[in-house]
Amino acid sequence: METNFPTMSGWKNGYDPAQVDSFFKRARESFERETPQPGDLDARAVRTVGFDLVRKGYHVGVVDAALDRLEDAFAKRARDRLVAASGQEAWVQELTRAAGSLRGRLVREPGTRFNHPDAGIIGYDIAEVDDLCDRINAYFTQGHAMSVDEVRRVLFRTKKGTKAYDEDQVDAFLDRVVEVMASVD
Repeated sequence: METNFPTMSGWKNGYDPAQVDSFFKRARESFERETPQPGDLDARAVRTVGFDLVRKGYHVGVVDAALDRLEDAFAKRARDRLVAASGQEAWVQELTRAAGSLRGRLVREPGTRFNHPDAGIIGYDIAEVDDLCDRINAYFTQGHAMSVDEVRRVLFRTKKGTKAYDEDQVDAFLDRVVEVMASVD
């Protein structure tokens, strides 16, 4: 099967080509269907997919960039389908509902937005996460410029215990932020 992804050379690991090819084939089939069917992929499935790392696998950065574009395409298609079926107002209401579900964490006091990991467990640096939350809040409430890729690509320093936020909670929240932002663009 011919691919569009370069492979890693030497001893470097990359994404398993069979898994990547299978996923992109399934994504293409899902995307090309006029009417969604049970089991079809969507933007969330694209955002959360994971692949095993293998020697001489596909280049991680190139595949991740393709996944970002694919996620955006699925989000746009879902928006277009909702607008076609129910009108622009329905899409605006859904977007408002989704963005509103984020507001609870965004308006909390810094240092209290997420749970702390158990003692000795590594999490994300509180100040860095709070800074990003402030920027996201400004994006949603004041129209400040921010790209979805800024959220997708953010990296936080790690801390432990009460100096950190729980990684899983923060990651789940940021996934939801990406979902909302991708449907806007």
